[in-house]
Amino acid sequence: MTTATLTTKGQVTIPAAVRAALGVGTGDRVDFVQLEPGRFEIVAATQSVTALKGLISKPPATVSIDHMNAAIAAQGSSAK
Repeated sequence: MTTATLTTKGQVTIPAAVRAALGVGTGDRVDFVQLEPGRFEIVAATQSVTALKGLISKPPATVSIDHMNAAIAAQGSSAK
């Protein structure tokens, strides 16, 4: 188990092994998530843009502007 000491200012130095496992470095932010009273999880709050890859899937087919305009017109006429 890795431990750290709380300073008189309420600061804790995150041990190097924990920083490496979280993938955080100088200037990065971490979140403290309460799991239950007295128990927290430290989560890296910063992610690279590449971590977002695949978050939104590609549409199954492309849609032309004409098709979009027709769909908008059809939906607008049925809303009246």
